[in-house]
Amino acid sequence: MQHRTVFEVMTHDVVTVGPTASFKEVARLFRDHDISAVPVVDASRRVLGVVSEADLLRSTVDLPDLEGRGTNTRPLPEGRGRPGAETAAELMTTPALTAQPTWNLVETARTMHGKGVKRLPVADETGRLVGIVSRSDLLRPFLRRDSAIREEIEHDVLSATMRLAPDDIRVNVRDGVVTLTGKVDERGSIPVLERLCRSVDGVVALHESVEYTYDNLGLDVEPPR
Repeated sequence: MQHRTVFEVMTHDVVTVGPTASFKEVARLFRDHDISAVPVVDASRRVLGVVSEADLLRSTVDLPDLEGRGTNTRPLPEGRGRPGAETAAELMTTPALTAQPTWNLVETARTMHGKGVKRLPVADETGRLVGIVSRSDLLRPFLRRDSAIREEIEHDVLSATMRLAPDDIRVNVRDGVVTLTGKVDERGSIPVLERLCRSVDGVVALHESVEYTYDNLGLDVEPPR
């Protein structure tokens, strides 16, 4: 079974800035390229940090209002751009959290969710920027055709991996939701079958109504369903 990696879904042509880029330069890049964040890289394209729209807004929070009053904001967490920052080096969040090109999409999604970020710069083993991956990129596999998902399950999971006969399990896929029906010899093979099918790119959910000949999961043998 082949699973998509970050390299396959990421944006390869990345808009970047150097550490000396000004606030206005960064804001202009956001507007011109319709993006909301940009990696900050050095001369060797090694990732130093990331500047987001939130970082730009954060840098203005201590500016006085029209009546000259400050906002009295709380201190920022370490690694966040500081109020009044003028350059990308001062604005950026650092150290930059990065993904690797070989990461699978589930691993990447978990990292994004756990860290509360919308995108990750992608760096190679030397730390050089090779792309950027966003939440929308991770959703691309779910746009696969139902027929492609069904064919992969039938060929890669049922036949090549589980060694099941073509008539043992029937596969129906609708809008990414997989339904399995049929019968297997051992009850213990059903959770394995479920796990393998759920790991196929594009599977949204899975329902199974698979019978078994005998129970090999415990000492008490249940009658066949």
